[in-house]
Amino acid sequence: MIDYADFEELDLRVGTVLTVNDFPQALKPAYQLQIDFGPLGKFDTSAQLTQTYTKEELEGRQVIAVLNLGSKKIANFESQCLVLGAEANNEIILLAPESKLPNGQQIL
Repeated sequence: MIDYADFEELDLRVGTVLTVNDFPQALKPAYQLQIDFGPLGKFDTSAQLTQTYTKEELEGRQVIAVLNLGSKKIANFESQCLVLGAEANNEIILLAPESKLPNGQQIL
């Protein structure tokens, strides 16, 4: 178990996927995403979503991500946030708000 204060340290936010590109340099099939978090800016990330979503399905979609984990180098790409999802039947299903929210909206 973690302390609730540790959980409160996570900066969970809503953002909208702006662009989706193939990422052939990744060890596992993945996309490179650019996500708009409104006043917080645009963040790049890598996500292993190629089995579940097409690029067209992801563009314009709202997602929930953790913004304060620091960046991670993946091949030649710097991932700046972590998009959240759940695994079901060997596929990743993205977590998303039920209704459209402003980009940058904090998840409490």
